[in-house]
Amino acid sequence: MHSLMRGVMPATTTPFCDDGSIDLDRVARHADWLVRSGCSALITPGSLGEGQSLELQERVDLWTAHIAGAGDAPVIAAIGHASTAGACAMARAAADAGCRGLMVLPPYVHSGDMREALAHIACVARETGLPAMAYNNPVAYRADITPCAMASLAESCECICAAKDSSGDVARIAELVRMADAGDLPESFAACVGLDDGALEGALAGAAGWVAGLVNALPRESVVLWERAVAARTGDERAHAEAKALHEWFLPLLLMDTVPDFVQRIKLVQSCVRADAAWERVRAPRLALRTQEAADAIATLDRALAVRPEVGSRRA
Repeated sequence: MHSLMRGVMPATTTPFCDDGSIDLDRVARHADWLVRSGCSALITPGSLGEGQSLELQERVDLWTAHIAGAGDAPVIAAIGHASTAGACAMARAAADAGCRGLMVLPPYVHSGDMREALAHIACVARETGLPAMAYNNPVAYRADITPCAMASLAESCECICAAKDSSGDVARIAELVRMADAGDLPESFAACVGLDDGALEGALAGAAGWVAGLVNALPRESVVLWERAVAARTGDERAHAEAKALHEWFLPLLLMDTVPDFVQRIKLVQSCVRADAAWERVRAPRLALRTQEAADAIATLDRALAVRPEVGSRRA
């Protein structure tokens, strides 16, 4: 499996200053903290990073700051644009900035059919030759890239070596793994979980990696959950029990990744855990959570932290 597309890969949040600009110092510090906590790669700026609200130069600055903070860990650029030409230009800028891989999204706004989505992703992936992850999220982008369609995409474009599946159907992960084992996908093809609440089931189904959200607030818990779940699929009963227990504790928080205002909720949790209110800032058109919504999210976090498991620390 491709070394870039494995393990826990945070879809990083984007911190903003009071004036609405990106807080690049916080970006670099956050990248460093995530990598020291055991994360294998950083992906930015996807939906959680509010990528649709960023200009191209802001993306370049964001990639550069991540690279500065991530050390040897690869930074993977999330590439999303309304036009194929715009996405290709974005991919070239990411490569020039030093990103080592791409996560290519279907086009924004236009909810095309699968034929159009595949053509768009393949064109963008070929633009730089960097290893690319194709992103399937049928709820957000309407086009549903099935495992068979993903195999056709990988066959037509050798740069595509991974898939992030956010369909919510763990059978998709299992089928991608089976197809790679059978030779219908490249043996090194990496199937990756795209929703937080699917981490345990996805890992047990053979996923190579987890593109995660709550990891921005709780990286060690996320990394240990993934490591235990991966160990469990070899038949390690103790690892399975530990993974299941950690997942049960984590699940009320992980479910925040599955609701429409997931960006605000995850950033609120992050600001509370880090004791840094700056992380709560979002960019318009997003607005801060309503008072009751914020109170509910904080109450969920408080209940979790009251029984927070000891998972140990890590220093890189």
